[in-house]
Amino acid sequence: MAFDSPNSGQPAPPPLAYRPAPTPDYYPPTYAPEPTERRSLWKRLGSALAALGVLIAKLGVKLKALLLILPKLKILTTSGSMLVSMAAYSLIWGWQFAIGFVLLLLVHEMGHVVQLRREGVRASAPLFIPFLGAVVGMKQMPRNAAAEARVGLAGPVLGSVGALATLGLYEATGNNLFRALAFMGFFLNLFNLLPVLPLDGGRAMAALTPWMWLVGFGLLVTATVAFPNPILLIIVLFGGMETLRRWRARKSPEMAAYHRVRPATRAGVALVYIGLAIALAVGMGATHLHRTL
Repeated sequence: MAFDSPNSGQPAPPPLAYRPAPTPDYYPPTYAPEPTERRSLWKRLGSALAALGVLIAKLGVKLKALLLILPKLKILTTSGSMLVSMAAYSLIWGWQFAIGFVLLLLVHEMGHVVQLRREGVRASAPLFIPFLGAVVGMKQMPRNAAAEARVGLAGPVLGSVGALATLGLYEATGNNLFRALAFMGFFLNLFNLLPVLPLDGGRAMAALTPWMWLVGFGLLVTATVAFPNPILLIIVLFGGMETLRRWRARKSPEMAAYHRVRPATRAGVALVYIGLAIALAVGMGATHLHRTL
């Protein structure tokens, strides 16, 4: 099928003269990025990460030395460090919430203290460190991994009782302060169940499987990168050193005997760990306060 031109029957216009466009005498070359440039970028990035690692390691050594000195200072006894922590937390949360939060920390740490005494392990009194929580220093290791797991889980168990008590106060009074404290108590104890040394969950993993230390540490590093936080960074630092030390020594005869746990005991630790984690998660959901503008 053919289509007629709209100018059919009329003389065609004269053709246009063709003038070629001037061509440049020189074309600038196009350079492709060299692989060496990419390698240089990765090298600079690696150097920056290495420098950051050295800085963190130096900070960790100084912080560890400070934590070793603190218990020897008379002014920083349990009651003294509690007051210091209350004052510090009151700057951001108010004095009422600060007092309640420190008391929840005390209940958690007393769980460790009671179980350490039952296991015959010498330990220091609780020491409170503002914005880092509290710590009970063991002067010796428990006799085996099962005892270590019991000591580790005793803190969240008693801490959960403290959180439930504040939830009961909320139900009795309707005061949202107690509800917020209950949420913080559930969160605090659930966070401590992370399978990372030196957290309580890492202690429990000693009786289950030390392989979980590596899994937990990897998850913690991922969380620290995704949500940068100085507290997480400190846990990564100390957790990394402790995990590396114990992982290297796990095959020695002494540590092999230390981690030898009866299947029934291992099952009991797993049951308490999983049940406690579920209960704390449910408690957090029940006490969560939705913010309104």
